[in-house]
Amino acid sequence: MRLLPRTLVGQMILILLGGLVISHLVASWIYTADRQQAVRAISGYAATQRIANLARLIDEAPEDWRGRIAAAASDPTLRVSLSMQPQASTKADPDAADLSIQNYLAEQLPLALAARLRVAVTGVVGPPFAGSPHVGPMMGQMMRPMAGPGMHGSGGWRSLQASVQLTNGQFLSFTAILPDSGPSTSWQFLSAMAVMSIIVVLTSIWAVRRVTAPLGTVIRAAERLGRDVNAPPIVEAGSREMRQAAQVFNEMQGRLQRLLENRTRMLAGLSHDLRTPLTLLRLRTEGLREGEERDRMLANIGDLDAMIDATLKFARDEAAAEPWRRTDLTALLSSIVDDMADAGLPITMEPAEPVILECQSGGLRRAVTNLLDNAMKYGKSAWVELLTSPAAIRIVIDDEGPGIPDAELQRVFEPFYRLEQSRSRETGGTGLGLAIAQSIAQAHGGQITLANRPAGGLRAILSLPR
Repeated sequence: MRLLPRTLVGQMILILLGGLVISHLVASWIYTADRQQAVRAISGYAATQRIANLARLIDEAPEDWRGRIAAAASDPTLRVSLSMQPQASTKADPDAADLSIQNYLAEQLPLALAARLRVAVTGVVGPPFAGSPHVGPMMGQMMRPMAGPGMHGSGGWRSLQASVQLTNGQFLSFTAILPDSGPSTSWQFLSAMAVMSIIVVLTSIWAVRRVTAPLGTVIRAAERLGRDVNAPPIVEAGSREMRQAAQVFNEMQGRLQRLLENRTRMLAGLSHDLRTPLTLLRLRTEGLREGEERDRMLANIGDLDAMIDATLKFARDEAAAEPWRRTDLTALLSSIVDDMADAGLPITMEPAEPVILECQSGGLRRAVTNLLDNAMKYGKSAWVELLTSPAAIRIVIDDEGPGIPDAELQRVFEPFYRLEQSRSRETGGTGLGLAIAQSIAQAHGGQITLANRPAGGLRAILSLPR
């Protein structure tokens, strides 16, 4: 199974080639069988015509001439003899070619001779008259060229034996050599089959690629949809099934766009509507007397206000359609690290070569900034490294924080989810930073993964396809 092609084009071409090979083999077998019957019948008709002519001639000739005529008529392809016993004995189960030769010979003879006719076609034999004392070296040399370049592979020769009882009671016997078949594997035949196969293969490859080309368009559109839900719809072209697939894909994309628009609009509306009661609650709380309870209430209101701000910003970023442009990721990372380092944060970046990627630079800047903010907030220091491979680009961020329990490594990407122990609420944050970063990474066809470092701390890897 490992040797079989994995692509749809390769599998369809393999199926067509398999059908072509099988059809050619069956056609060649049928052609060879029919040719064998036809060659034997044609050669038999020619031999029976000579036998019929000689039988009439010898039967009408004087008795003292018959032996000399029989001896003179014998040649390498036909042996004629006179005897008192017939040499031919009819087979019990003659095939169609044998019966056809026998009937044809009977039609050529006078009724008196045809009534006393015996015909037999033997099976495949070796060289003509091999080992017979009546055949000299010259006969073998004369018959050898008749075999042809393909005869040795098709079985050899057949012997046609016929005996006719003459009016004087003697039996006139004939032994003729019939080729079993012609050269069925000649180079002309093989060349024709090869040319036809090449034409069919090339035509099949062109046709398969043409039929499956719209499928590649749908695949590329699906990959693009994972990065940009607002991508333009694909062209509905190709066969009926492919047009239906493209139409369904466009309808699905439209439903996704409306769903995301409604979700974003609802999220922004809820966050905006919460502003009014939250502001009233703040005013009433500030009107209370100074005290620890008042300060706690104001702190809780501040947390709610920060969450609403983050939610509104998340909704605005989801709704925004930032254009894609070619960006130097190395320069982008360097600028982020330099800004944070200038602010006095212990963060460094390993030197890296320029890496160009078509992306939404603003979104990637925010995703990386969120990851670095987490590293600075929960770790003592951070290191940034840009790694590249032919298939992907990886931005690795290590910190010296307490890490995250393995059971929580995936849950921290859920919106508004914060850890109670390893990531305290008092350190700030709304629980949207990693969710926003993951959403941006997935919009670029990538992924963010978290893992605890063996030496301590957390490692965040932002992977992007090239």
